[in-house]
Formats: sequence, C-alpha cells, structure tokens
Amino acid sequence: MAKASMRERYQLLTRDLDWKPSYVAEEDLYPHTRFEGIKIHDWDAWEDPFRLTVDAYTKYQAEKDKRLYAVLESFAQGQGHLQLSDARYLNALRLFLQGVSPLEYAAHRHFGYLGRHLNGPGPRFAALCQSIDELRHAQTQTHAISMYNKYYDGFHSPQKMFDRVWYLSVPKSFFDDGLSAGPFEFMTAISFSFEYFLTNLLFVPFMSGASFNGDLSTMSFGFSAQSDESRHMTLGLEVIKFILEQDEQNVPIMQDWIDKWFWRGYRLLGLVACMQDYFLPKKVMSWKEAFELYLEQQMLDGLFPDLEYYGIRPPRHVEQAIAEKEYLSHQVHWILYQFSHAASFTTTVPPGPEMDWMSEQYPDTFDRYYRPLYQKAAAMQTAGNRFFNPVLPQLCQVCQIPMGFSEVGDPATICQRHSVYRGERYNFCSDGCKWIFDREQEKYVQAWLPVHQIYQGNCGGPTLPDVLKWYGIDPTRDGGEYTTSPDAARWAEWHAPLGARS
Repeated sequence: MAKASMRERYQLLTRDLDWKPSYVAEEDLYPHTRFEGIKIHDWDAWEDPFRLTVDAYTKYQAEKDKRLYAVLESFAQGQGHLQLSDARYLNALRLFLQGVSPLEYAAHRHFGYLGRHLNGPGPRFAALCQSIDELRHAQTQTHAISMYNKYYDGFHSPQKMFDRVWYLSVPKSFFDDGLSAGPFEFMTAISFSFEYFLTNLLFVPFMSGASFNGDLSTMSFGFSAQSDESRHMTLGLEVIKFILEQDEQNVPIMQDWIDKWFWRGYRLLGLVACMQDYFLPKKVMSWKEAFELYLEQQMLDGLFPDLEYYGIRPPRHVEQAIAEKEYLSHQVHWILYQFSHAASFTTTVPPGPEMDWMSEQYPDTFDRYYRPLYQKAAAMQTAGNRFFNPVLPQLCQVCQIPMGFSEVGDPATICQRHSVYRGERYNFCSDGCKWIFDREQEKYVQAWLPVHQIYQGNCGGPTLPDVLKWYGIDPTRDGGEYTTSPDAARWAEWHAPLGARS
C-alpha cells in the first residue's frame, strides 16, 4: 500500500476517531450548541488551525518548556531580580500575576469543557489543544514571577485576590461574562475578540517592555507563549469564518457578539494601557503607539475589510476607542493612584523625565489635563499629605471600573450613563457599557460589584482594615505610596555602594 500523506495520517489520527451516536440522539449528546440561535449544517467544514496530533503537540510543547525553564533557572541563580531597571517595574508584574494569569486558568477550564460539548471532532480537538495551552500559560507565568515573591511584597495569593479584590473584579467579570455565555459566544469572546483582536496589545508591547526593563524571566515566558497565541489567533479567525459560512442567519448574531466583546475587551485593556505608560520605568512603546499599530492598522485596516465579504462591519463604539487612545492610560492610572492604599501594588507620581516622555507621546492631552494633577499630588506629598481617596467609588455595572472615564473627546468631563430596570437605577461609564447592559439586563443586574458587597458587609467587615484583611493585603507592605514602601527601601539598599549599606 502507498504510504499515507501527512494530511491523511492527520485525518486518521483525529477526525476518523470520531463516531456517530447510536443509542442516544445527537441533541442529547451535545445539548449546548443550539440555544444561542447559531445554525451549523456541516461540522466537517471546520478547518483545523492547529494541524497537530496529540503526540506531535506534546513533543513540541515539551521542547519549549525545556528551554523556558533553563532560562528561568539561570535567571534565578544569577540574582536576576537585581538587574531590573527599578523596583517600580514590579507593579506591572503584580497586576499581571493577579489579573491575567487567573484568566489563563479560567480559559483552560472552559476550553476543556468545550472539548467535550462541541459536536464536531475538529473544533473539539482545537478546544482541547487550547485548553492545555492555557493551563501551561498559567503555570509558566506563575513559575516565572514566583521568584520575585522571595524578595518583594504583594506577590502572594494571586488567586485569592483575583476572587476578592476590587480592581481585579474587572478581569474576573470579563471572564465570568464569557463563561456564563453559550459555547459559540464564548469562542467569539475569547478566541476572536480577545485572542485575535486584542491579544497583541497585551503580549507584544508588555513582553518587549519586560525585556527592556531587564526582566529576562517574564520576557521568556511571554515569547514562549507567543507561538501558542499565534495558534489561538488562527483559531479565533477560523471560529468566525466557520460560523459565518454555515448560515447567513448567523451574521447578525455574530455582529452583536463582536460589538459586545470588543468593548468588553477594550475596557479590560485599560489596565494594560496603564501598565505600559506608567508601570514601566524604561518606556518602549506608548499605549497610543501600540493601539495605532496593533488595532487600527492591523485589525481595522486589515482584518475588517476582509470580513466585510461576510457582512461584518467594524465593532460598534470603535470610534470612541480611537478617540480615547489620547487619554485612556492617564485616566486609569489616576484611578489606581488614588486607591492604591487598598491594593496589592504601589503607585507614585511619575518622575519628571517620564512626564516629559508622556508630553511627547500625548502632546494634545497630557500637559493640559494630567501634568497639573500630578504636580498638585507631588506638592501634597511633599507637604506630608500624600493623596489617597478615602471614599468608595461608584462602579460601572458592566465593566466594573470606577467611574473615572470622560466624555468622548472631552477629558475634563466625567461620563456617566444610566438605565432603570425594574425600578432600580444602574450606572455605566460609557455608551458601550450601557448598550451591553440594555441587551442583557437580567444578566448584568446580578453583577458582583465590590463596592456594593463592602457596603453590604460581605467583605470581612465595615472598615478598611477589615476589608484589607479579608483581601489578604497588608497595607504597610503591599500597597500605597512606592517611595515610602519597604520595596523601595530594600531596592535602594541593595543598589547602594558597599560602604553606604546598613
């Protein structure tokens, strides 16, 4: 017999292992793929983006892990934590470990679930591979960053904080929203809107920033994961094309999901914008530059003209996102600066050279609106009155970010929208979040809003010390002002000349 081609061998080892149920109906075996209204006529039309067997996949990933852990071990043994640009950089890692790594684990769980509940063998195997990828990412990120826990505060209990701490309800609510949706909406939310549409705004600039700031450990796991992310992006595009090509009635459903999950993902990436512009002592690329390159040029100018063939237009509210690139990172950081006394990271007024850099990057907004804020905050701190906001902020019902965003094109005016549902008022930070709420009111009225839970006594007690104890945060070590933190003192001592050390 002639030797089978690689494609035929792949078919035999994946698709041909599938079978048709004989003693139960297919509707009972796969009950979750019909209620969303998506119509699939031919599951075999799925084009596998991975083109891997389990054997080939595990060997490929094992080789990557071998190289990655060699780098991590070398970095740890060489006291790599002392080679960072500055201890302020660690705040970016804290936010990443607390807010991103748990998302990887949540994605692992749900893609594993889809590996059982999707009808076709092609998408089931793709979901299985991505599930294993996401678990690997959660593990390697935890291992790479864990070495800093030996020397610096705020890296403990990231999963506990993810479930409880106020600012981490932003990423947690994003994934809870996706996990509680149907399978096709989940794949649109995660595989397309997040992995394909927005992941480059997270991984590429941030990992480049890690490298530029001397963090070889984080850079290594980032680029080790990037080859996986490339496959995930391919899966995201295949999800969209597969669904759109199956039935024209899928088009309006898919458009609504793209509109919704673009805005949900964009609001989540506000934390990334802050990390990029404010938490990296050595700057690589501003949030504005990354937004223009990875979203405007690659997606809006490249992807969506191709999707127009299927009847898909660019996401709703994308013009607002384009306008906000001028000031999004500044507004998010100002929120975190005010409330870092109740957080597991520190903040400080940006040093003069960094504010000058921001003036160059954001010439139309920074000097006019944000430099005066930080100059006033610096003067207060010099007078012994470091500014922390003592009140609990109003939260957006959908994205759960404190209401600190402005009207489009007007950074001086706070935006507030609201809807009334069953006699109760719900508040939103933007037209995008209000539009999402009005489509699924029954879902979002159930949101677990940290401020509401604190007022109801569900977060350890009525006082700030009670809440911080429930969070697992030590306010004298983990958060607050960076320049007076134990981390800053240790960093200064470790880098002082030998004769000046205590």
